[in-house]
Amino acid sequence: MGNFYLFTGPEAGQKNDEIADLKQKAREKYGTIEEYSYYASETPIGDIVSQLLNGSLFTPSIFVVVKNAEVIKATEEKFISKWAASCNSSSNTLVLVSDENKINTKIESLVPSVNKKIFWEMFENRKQDWVKDYFRKNGMGITSDAVDAILEMLENNTETLKNECSRFFYCFESGHTVSEEDVEKILSHNKEETAFSLFDAMCALGEPAQKRFESSLAILDKIMSSSNSSKAIPTIAGLVYCFRQLRAWHFLHSKTDKPSEDDYKKNGFARKQSRTQYQNAARVWGAGSTASIIALLSSTDIELRSNMAAHEKTIMSLLIYSIVMKNGAYCSSYDKY
Repeated sequence: MGNFYLFTGPEAGQKNDEIADLKQKAREKYGTIEEYSYYASETPIGDIVSQLLNGSLFTPSIFVVVKNAEVIKATEEKFISKWAASCNSSSNTLVLVSDENKINTKIESLVPSVNKKIFWEMFENRKQDWVKDYFRKNGMGITSDAVDAILEMLENNTETLKNECSRFFYCFESGHTVSEEDVEKILSHNKEETAFSLFDAMCALGEPAQKRFESSLAILDKIMSSSNSSKAIPTIAGLVYCFRQLRAWHFLHSKTDKPSEDDYKKNGFARKQSRTQYQNAARVWGAGSTASIIALLSSTDIELRSNMAAHEKTIMSLLIYSIVMKNGAYCSSYDKY
C-alpha cells in the first residue's frame, strides 16, 4: 500500500481520528516517530518530499501531514512522484489533507486507491444521534430541543462539536440533562465574539450597509485581539459554514415558497431563531451573491496562509467590506469607506 495517503472532505473530526490512528500504528511499528504538519500554501512541496526521502538522524520514522492539499499545483507533480515511487520501501509517512472533496487530478492519481478516503459531513439523521451519544458517554443526558439548538449554532463536523460540547461537562455535574436553556446560556450567551456573532451583525435586518459594516468591524476587532494566536483562519471557517447554510436556505426556497417542517429540519433550520436569522440574511444576499462570498472566503483563506500573517487584520477588514458593502465583489481597486 505504501505510506502515502490522501484524506479529503469536510468532516474534520473523523479525518483527525484516522490520522491519529495512523500515527499510533507507526509508533507501534517503529517505536518513535517525528511528527510534522505543514500547509501546502506555506512550505514548498519539494522541501517536504526532500525531508521524507532523507529521513531523520534521530528517529526511525517521520510522519508528515500536509494540509490544504488542494492548492498543490500540477507543476509540483514531479516532487510527489518521487515520493510515490519510494514510499513502499520507506519507514516515513505522508498524508495529504484537504477540506475539499478533490485535489489536482494528477497529484491524486499518484496516491494508492486503497489509501484515498473522502470524509463526508454526517447525514442529518446521524447528527442528532452523535450528539446524544457523546453526552451519554460523558455521563449526561440531553433533550431533543437542546440537540437541535447545538446543531444550529455550531459547524456540523465532529471536531467542532467535541470541542464545544465538552464545555458542558465543566459547567454541570454528571447525571445532568442538558436543556435548550442550558445551550443558550453556555453557547449563545458566550461573552467572546465569534464568527457567528459577526455573521449576525453583517446581516442585521433594517440596518443600512454602512452601519452593518461598522458594527461588523467592531466585532472583528474584538475577535482578532481576543488571544495571542491568530483568529483569522478560524473566523473564516465559521463564516464559510454560515454562508453555506445560507446557500442551503436559498436552494430550499428555490424549490417551494413554503418548505415543510420536515424540510426545515433536514436542512438544519429546526429552530425559529435560525429561520429568522437566515431569512434576514437571504434578504441581504441573494443566491448569486452568496456563491460569490463563499468563493471570496476561500480565496482569502488561501491568501492568509501564504505568509500574510503580518497583514491579516487588513485582509480581514477588506473581506468584511467586500461582503457587506459590495455583496461579495472583490476589492480590485481602492474603495474609500
